[in-house]
Amino acid sequence: MPHFFINSASAADGLVKITDAENYKHIAKSLRARAGEGLLLIDENRIQYETIIKNITSSEIVCEIKQSYLSQRDLDFNLFLVQSPLRSDAQNFVVEKATELGVRAVLPVVTDNCALNLSTVEKKIDRWNRIMYEASKQCERAVIPHCEPVLGLENILKKAQNGKVIAFCERRATKTIRDFFNETPVKAGENLYVIIGPEGGFSEREFAFMEENLITMLTLGDLILKAETAVTVALGNIIYEYENFGKN
Repeated sequence: MPHFFINSASAADGLVKITDAENYKHIAKSLRARAGEGLLLIDENRIQYETIIKNITSSEIVCEIKQSYLSQRDLDFNLFLVQSPLRSDAQNFVVEKATELGVRAVLPVVTDNCALNLSTVEKKIDRWNRIMYEASKQCERAVIPHCEPVLGLENILKKAQNGKVIAFCERRATKTIRDFFNETPVKAGENLYVIIGPEGGFSEREFAFMEENLITMLTLGDLILKAETAVTVALGNIIYEYENFGKN
C-alpha cells in the first residue's frame, strides 16, 4: 500500500484531506489512484493512518481514516552515520540504505582520502536529503532522517558528546561489534555515532586523532569491503546485536 507523509493538521473528523502539490501529484497523477483504494499516511507525530480514498477532485484527495496508531517502524536508540562521501551512485546507495536501516541522520565528513572535495559535498546534500525522503516513503519510516551540513572529523566529538562513538577501521582494529556491545551496552534512547571512512581508508593523522580521543575502533571481519558495502554491513550488524544481545 502506498505510504505518504502528511501534516497532522490535515486529519480531522475521521478524514484526511491531502492538498499539498507534491503528494497530490504523486497519488492522483503518477499512481492514478482511484476512490476505494487504500493509502498509508503518517504525520510528524509518528501517527500512522490506514485510510481509504473517498474522493479525488482537481485540488484535493479526501481519505477516510479506518484506523490510526503510533508507528513502531523506528529504532529505539538514535543511530547516526558519520561517513566520508563516495562518488555519485555509490553515495546515493549509501544514503538510501542508511535510511532503510533506521539512521536518524547522515553526517558527511571530508576526510583526508575523501573522493569528493568540500564544495562538491555541499552541493550534493539537497540531493541526498531527497533520496532519504523518498526511501523513507518506500520503507514506511516513522521519522524522516536527514543529511546534515559537512563536518570535520574533529567536530564529531563535540557533536557526539552525549553519546557513544565507534569507527570501523579494518587494518587497525581487533574488536568486533559484539565485543563493543558486551563491554558498553547501548541503551534505549542513547545516541550512537558510527564512523566509516572513504575507499582509501583513514590517514595516519586521522588514526592518531581517533586513538588520542579514545574512539573505539572495530572490525567487520577479515574480508576487505568496499566503503558502501561496509556501511550496510556495519549498520545491519549493529541493529542485530542491539536487538538480540544488547537491548536493555
